[in-house]
Amino acid sequence: MGKMSRLGNALYEGDVSIDFVGRRMLWYTISGIIVLVAVAGLYFKGLNMGIEFEGGVEYRVAMAPGEADQQAVEDIRDAVVGTGIDAASAPIVNTSGTDTIRVQTEPMPDNDDATAVSEAIQEAAGVGEDDISQAAIGATWGQQVADRALIGLGVFTVLVVLFIWAYFREWKMSVAALVALVHDVVITVGVYAISGFEVTPATVTGVLTILGFSLYDTVVVFDKVRENTKNLSRSRKTYREAANLAVNQTLVRSINTSIVALLPVGALLYAGVVTLGSGALKDLALALFVGMAAGAYSSIFIATPLLVQLKMREPAIQRGDARATTRARHHEVDRYAAVPVFTDDMPVHDEPTGDDRDEVEDDVAPSAVGSGRAPRYTAGERPASRAVSNSASAKRAQPSRKPRSQRGKK
Repeated sequence: MGKMSRLGNALYEGDVSIDFVGRRMLWYTISGIIVLVAVAGLYFKGLNMGIEFEGGVEYRVAMAPGEADQQAVEDIRDAVVGTGIDAASAPIVNTSGTDTIRVQTEPMPDNDDATAVSEAIQEAAGVGEDDISQAAIGATWGQQVADRALIGLGVFTVLVVLFIWAYFREWKMSVAALVALVHDVVITVGVYAISGFEVTPATVTGVLTILGFSLYDTVVVFDKVRENTKNLSRSRKTYREAANLAVNQTLVRSINTSIVALLPVGALLYAGVVTLGSGALKDLALALFVGMAAGAYSSIFIATPLLVQLKMREPAIQRGDARATTRARHHEVDRYAAVPVFTDDMPVHDEPTGDDRDEVEDDVAPSAVGSGRAPRYTAGERPASRAVSNSASAKRAQPSRKPRSQRGKK
């Protein structure tokens, strides 16, 4: 059995326990700092909205393999800015793979300006007119994408609250899961703002996807919490202890699931950033990678501690915890006070025999000797003081003891 398997078994049985719930203020502080940095990046730097949301003109320049490098990007940017057109004064130029360069400008007021920019790109890149594709995108379409994304996010949130409430019959779980979802979305959006990655429709798709992943992990932990807290009146655990045990029992599973999910997404992100340079693959992979990592963190360190904090305010939970604490204290004072009642399925242990009995006698005899009294033995257990030696009387007939009724009779 590997170390991870042994650790998982120890966590599940409660032999090893990490106090996730008891240290909730530490996790809240860490999450608060991360969220604050994300919000600060979003406020001061803002999102780099793609052309699909703001509108504009996009030029794609097809070049020979290997020629789409940083030097070509700088030459094309200088050429576009040199046209003197206001809409092309701050172009976005980047590579897309090793044979394509993408140029984005603001919407052009007329076709002559768009043609002038195209000719400048051809001259700087050394390509022909057939090697450049041009596409004009209006801001109206991007606004429709944003509106529908917000509608989808709202519908998803409502369904999440209703589903968790219907499944667990507990609105506090819905609140804790919703806070974890907001936590993941804010961190993901903040990372986009800080990194300067372009926000495209693929980004919106990735954000909506991570909501499902975060919810899935949270529901698994909450299901274990419900199982452990179902019969608290029959145990010596408080609600906090039972919920913390549930997090420990699902910890290894959550870590393994997150690693398995993050590895292929990380490969997609590497391919999108290093190999392709730009495109929908990069935007989708970044949203998935950050969101999945944040979802795994929030399901363990945010959702369950917040749920326990909300449940601890209920009078029934407070009374149950008081009884459990009293019961545990009495058990520690007299550990024989909670002897289980005999049932047919209880394990049966054999009486000690042979070497086991000798070990018991060895354990008992020294105490008797140390007390200054002669040890007491039952019939047949007195040890021989010395070995019996052969004597002359051994060959003669030995007298036998008669019963009292026959004594003196011949």
